[in-house]
Amino acid sequence: MTDHDRELQPVPSGRWSELHSAIEKLHPAYFALVMATGILAVACHLLGIPTLPAGLFWLNVVAYVVLSILTVVRIVKFPRQFFADFSSHQRGPGFFTFVAATGVVGVQLVVQQQRIEAARSFWWVAFALWVVFTYSVFTAITTKRNKPDLADGINGGWLTAVVGTQSLVVLGTMAPPLTGSGEGTTLALLSLWLAGGMLYIWMISLIFYRYTFFRFLPTDLMPPYWINMGAMAISTLAGALLIRQAPQSELIRDLLPFIKGFTLLFWATATWWIPMLLVLGVWRYIANRIPLTYDPLYWGVVFPLAMYTTATYRLAEALGAPYLMFIPKLMLGAAITAWLMTFLGLVMELTRATARTLRRA
Repeated sequence: MTDHDRELQPVPSGRWSELHSAIEKLHPAYFALVMATGILAVACHLLGIPTLPAGLFWLNVVAYVVLSILTVVRIVKFPRQFFADFSSHQRGPGFFTFVAATGVVGVQLVVQQQRIEAARSFWWVAFALWVVFTYSVFTAITTKRNKPDLADGINGGWLTAVVGTQSLVVLGTMAPPLTGSGEGTTLALLSLWLAGGMLYIWMISLIFYRYTFFRFLPTDLMPPYWINMGAMAISTLAGALLIRQAPQSELIRDLLPFIKGFTLLFWATATWWIPMLLVLGVWRYIANRIPLTYDPLYWGVVFPLAMYTTATYRLAEALGAPYLMFIPKLMLGAAITAWLMTFLGLVMELTRATARTLRRA
């Protein structure tokens, strides 16, 4: 296309310019909204909260469909911006929220709707997305010529790659991707679980190194750092669900002490992160007076809280430890509060955007 041809292209104006710009700049990590809403619905369902789980389920279906459509539109209308995100150290890992969101919707279908076949289809979609994003995002970042230094390039959002991997294990234990495959499926899920754990070790080493050996400003403490905890929480949930497979799997029975040990390690690590992140949050928002304004990345705070709730519930079941059940009940209140605050921020942001569009019309 020549410069003259570009000049002849219609430029969105008025009521469409706001939407046009929003789609162009749509953050790949926006699917964290679906992750957070879906796992909160599951947590509420497990703890017997009435009405709310059903409402959150249908809201999440709508959010998943809308975000999927917007993503497709972005690929068609803004392919250069979309594919540029693959090699971005800041935005690239956000694509894994699409994987995790697909897995979480599948989990909802099993837990809340008992639709195993539909959930199995979601597993295969999530797996296809995981393969594409794992080997395209990391390849693009690895082969990129100009790279930021560690302080600017690494953040907690990278751990969504772990979350996406473990979401395949969680959904796969509930809706096995292949019927009748037996131990083959179990071995594949167990391997994914261990790979996700190893990926966490690699990444958290760099993140913790960045924390402690580089200057760390309050503005550097972005919401995705809560994924430090969330990645371990979903790894705990995956491990607890694998433990529940022991009666049907000789492989799991043989490795049961190992799996229980690593699952407890993951849960202990997730638990350790909570006070640390709360203290750093006080340092950011109160001590340094950083304003609390809506950002789609705040869904990355809601998800870990809701995931920790669900993971601890399943861990208590798997280990026969009813004395842990007070933790999910306590954490559920925090997760619901965080979701309501973030959702209110989203509504206010959409309201302001609509008002701006009407003024320009």
